[in-house]
Amino acid sequence: MDQPSRPRRIVVIGGGFSGAMSAVNVARLSEEPLHITVINDEPSVGRGVAYRLRRPEYLLNVAARNMSAFPYEPDHFLQWLRTRSEFESATETDLRERFVPRQIYGDYLRSIVQHHLQSPGEVTPATSQFVIGKAVDVEPRESSCLVHLEDGATLEADRVVLATGNEPPAALPGAENLTDHPAWVANPWQAWEDRLPAYDESIVILGTGLTAVDAILTLRAKGWLGSIHAVSRHGWFPHSHFRGIRFPDFPPRGVDVATLGLDDLLLLIEEHCAILHARNANPAIIVDKLRSHTQRIWSGFTHDEKLRFAKKHAARWNVFRHRIAPDIYAQITSSQLTGQLQVRAESIEKLRAAADTIAVDLADGTSLEGNLVINATGPATKFTATQSVLLQNLLRRGVIAPDDTDMGIGVDFDHTVLTATGDRSPWLLALGPMLRGTYWETIAVPELRVQARHVAETLLGNAHTEEQEGQLQLEYMI
Repeated sequence: MDQPSRPRRIVVIGGGFSGAMSAVNVARLSEEPLHITVINDEPSVGRGVAYRLRRPEYLLNVAARNMSAFPYEPDHFLQWLRTRSEFESATETDLRERFVPRQIYGDYLRSIVQHHLQSPGEVTPATSQFVIGKAVDVEPRESSCLVHLEDGATLEADRVVLATGNEPPAALPGAENLTDHPAWVANPWQAWEDRLPAYDESIVILGTGLTAVDAILTLRAKGWLGSIHAVSRHGWFPHSHFRGIRFPDFPPRGVDVATLGLDDLLLLIEEHCAILHARNANPAIIVDKLRSHTQRIWSGFTHDEKLRFAKKHAARWNVFRHRIAPDIYAQITSSQLTGQLQVRAESIEKLRAAADTIAVDLADGTSLEGNLVINATGPATKFTATQSVLLQNLLRRGVIAPDDTDMGIGVDFDHTVLTATGDRSPWLLALGPMLRGTYWETIAVPELRVQARHVAETLLGNAHTEEQEGQLQLEYMI
């Protein structure tokens, strides 16, 4: 008698948004039995670093209307919010434009995971399991592969999805000597609030991006009254979301912005920003109008144009593109107006231990001294310098390779990983921030929900052609 064939085994490495929604989409779309394993270093699959139960004052950076986890169901999150008592009385307009606490969004993702991955046989033919641990290697076998965990355990898989999320902040000069220093916070996403210095002392935040904003919000919520110094190369905080105006003049009719090249695109942007300034309108409208074209623009850049944009223009792009809730922006501005928060636009030369404090030496020859110094410089972006043991092992054996910018991993159009020889991997797929060099925009939910859907379709044999994939990216980049 023939033995029944076993279900396909899919292992997803990473339990943040990208990993959780890849697994959920596989379970939702599968018509055949299969087994999904999600490996995560924490038990709460779906929350990841961004949506964990840490600080209630952290808000989403995108309005609720654009935070559905599913690209083809734009109101999914809004409908879920209506099931919660705190939103029952909100008007439709208010709810759509509200910046919801990130903890609540984590609840939303957990409810999706619970429904699709923890209700075996009820809503999907797929079965699933969650493994708490760290994957450290993926070893090819004759017709499958073996995922090795840090504790020595192994899992056999037919396909593996790399969804490891953002890298930790890059190392700063001198930080290697501060590992055990009580004033040093190397990872801003771990709890540091119980180490606050006295009110007559100071805190130095390295960076002025979204992570720095979180740190300042926490200090305000804790009622900490000491001096805060924030330092970054440009000294720019993210801008606030705003109510825009209709601006049909951009992109100009008949102009394909994806074919202009970097220099001509910059000239076009500057021209239309000047027009908006003359109308007393926010020039960030231009960034919004480019949103649906960004990935095509990026893929059309030459190698040198990509590197030049990342080095010279990315900082300015990010403060307009990755905006924050108006209430949060007002809090940052208030801290500056009262003088509690002082910002320095300067490069960091070196960090030095100075008894119970840390000195931050700047490129202009001056120093800042902090009783607590927080590394909020944002995720490292040089892929070959990854701190992940898993990715280091895969790189060393040529199972994966950096893209041509070394900002992330090389993948084909359907998220299949490319090996060091340029071949399509028979068992590895990838998505999320590690595709920065391929897509540029690959950290926000509107991009990640599309990627998670497409990864699932590739795993199930329903992948689109390269042309269809590009069109879908355009259509669902709301």
